Amino acid sequence: MRPQELERNPAPRPAPELERIAAEARRMREAIEGREGERGRVRDRIAAAVYRQAELVAKQVVKRRQKNSPWCAWEKRLDDILASRLLGYPVMLALLGIVFWITLVGANIPSAFLSKIFFGFEAQLTAFCSRVGAPAWVHGLFVLGVYRTAAWVVSVMLPPMAIFFPLFTFLEELGYLPRVAFNLDRFFRSAGAQGKQALTMSMGFGCNAAGIVSCRIIESPRERLIAQLTNVFVPCNGRFPTLILLAGLLTGGLAAPGWRTLAAAGTVAGTVVLGTAVTLLVSWGMSRTLLKGVPSFFALELPPFRRPQWGRILIRSLCDRTLVVLRRAVTVAAPAGGVIWLLANTHLGGSSLLGRLAGGLDPLGRLLGLDGFILAAFILGLPANEIVLPILLMGYLSAGAMVKVEGVEALRQLFLAQGWTWLTALNMMLFSLLHYPCATTLLTIRRETGSWKWTLLAAAIPTLVAAAACLLTATGARLCSP
Repeated sequence: MRPQELERNPAPRPAPELERIAAEARRMREAIEGREGERGRVRDRIAAAVYRQAELVAKQVVKRRQKNSPWCAWEKRLDDILASRLLGYPVMLALLGIVFWITLVGANIPSAFLSKIFFGFEAQLTAFCSRVGAPAWVHGLFVLGVYRTAAWVVSVMLPPMAIFFPLFTFLEELGYLPRVAFNLDRFFRSAGAQGKQALTMSMGFGCNAAGIVSCRIIESPRERLIAQLTNVFVPCNGRFPTLILLAGLLTGGLAAPGWRTLAAAGTVAGTVVLGTAVTLLVSWGMSRTLLKGVPSFFALELPPFRRPQWGRILIRSLCDRTLVVLRRAVTVAAPAGGVIWLLANTHLGGSSLLGRLAGGLDPLGRLLGLDGFILAAFILGLPANEIVLPILLMGYLSAGAMVKVEGVEALRQLFLAQGWTWLTALNMMLFSLLHYPCATTLLTIRRETGSWKWTLLAAAIPTLVAAAACLLTATGARLCSP
C-alpha cells in the first residue's frame, strides 16, 4: 500500500473491547507466571479444551465414507482389544513373552555357530604368535584379552539382537507402540510423569543410551529428566544375555525339560515387568521430592494400523540399531578386555589384583546374597554390560583370561561348585536389572542434561535400588530358612 493510500485509509484501531481483553490476558499471564506449577496446568487445560472442541467439530463435519468397510471394522475391533483396560495389559504381556520366546529359541544356534568361528580364528592367532615368537604378554594381552572379549560380545550379543530388533521394529511399524503408550499413560500420570515415557522405555530395550536421547520427545524439562534418570530400569540388549542365561539356570532345575524355554521366557518377561514397576515407583518418588511438579497433558492420537514394510524393517532394525549397538559394544569392550587381562595377570602378594578386589568386596556381596566376584564383575563391567558374565567366569576359574564354557548345563555345574543357590541366581538377575547404567549411557546423560549432578544421581539411584532389592530378598530368605 502506498503512503498516500495509508493516509487516506489508516489501519483500523483495536476496539475498546479487544483492548480490554488483551489487557486482561496480559494480567492473567503475569499472574500465572508468578505461581509455581500453574503455567503447565493452564497449558494442559487449554490443550484439553482445544482437543474437545476439535472432536465436537469433527463429529459434525467429518463423514467416514468407508465406515462400514471390513478394514475399518477390523481395525476398530483390534483397537477395542489392544487399548482395552481389561484386555490391553494381558495382550501386551503375551506379546512381550512371545518376542522373548522367539529370541531365546532362535539365538542359540547362531550364537554357537559364531562362537565356533571366532574361537577357531583365535587358535590361528595363537599359532601365528607362536610362529613369529611373540612374547607371552603380547599374546595374552591382545589375543586372550582384547580379541577374546570382542569375540565374546559379538557371538553372545549379535544373534539375540538380530532377532529381537526386527520383531520390535515389526510391532513399531504395525502401529502397536502408541497403543502401549496409551495403556501405560494412566500409570505414568499417577506417578507424576508422562505417557511418552513408555515410548522412550521402548527405545531403552535396545540401548539405554538411545533411550536417553529419545527423551527429547518429552517437552516438559521436569518429566524429561525423570524419564532420563529412570530409563536404566529397562534392560538393554547388553543385559539381556545375562538375564536370559540366568533365567535358564534358575528355571532349569524347576521346570520340566519340555517347558524350560517357555519358563525362561516367562521369567525374562516378568523381569521386564518388574523393571517397569520400579520405573513407576522411582518416578513417583522423584516427582514428589527432587522434581516436584504437575504432570503435563499427554495428547496422543492413535495412528491407524499400517501394513509393515519389510525392507524398512530390515534396514532400521539391522543397520540403524543392531550394527550401531554392536559397534559401540565392541569399541568399548575390546580395550576393557585388555585392562581386565592385566588385572587378572598382575599378582600382588601371591594373589591377582582381580582376586584381591573380589576378596575385598566379598563381605558386602555376601550381605546382598551375592559374592565378591559377582560385585567385582559388575564394577569392571562398567564399560559394557555384555562383559559382566565373562569376567565372572574368568574370576571363578582363575583362568587369567576370559573362558569359553560349553552349554548352560556346564555353567550351572560351575556356579553350583562356587556355592551358588537359587537366591544367588535371583539376586544377580535383580542386580543386573536394576544397577547403574554403562559408561556410554552415563556420558549420554551428561551430554543431554549438561550436568554432572544429574549424571551422578543417574548412577547412584539405580545402584541404591539394586542393593536394597538384593538386601530385601537375601534377608527374607535368611529369615525363612530353617
